[in-house]
Amino acid sequence: MANKQNNKGVAQGIKETAGAAFHALHSALETTENVAMSAVDAAKSATDNLTGTQNEKGHRNHD
Repeated sequence: MANKQNNKGVAQGIKETAGAAFHALHSALETTENVAMSAVDAAKSATDNLTGTQNEKGHRNHD
């Protein structure tokens, strides 16, 4: 009976470790996505400012 309990403890430990690893990976992916989207936004803003294109409300950026 002690062996079954030990196996349950090992299985639970593996499950918790896998869950923690998944959570860490998910968080890292979200951070990467946020950094990438910020870079895209900055590039768009810089392009808009250089070309004088209109913003979302239809106003020119350098009026």
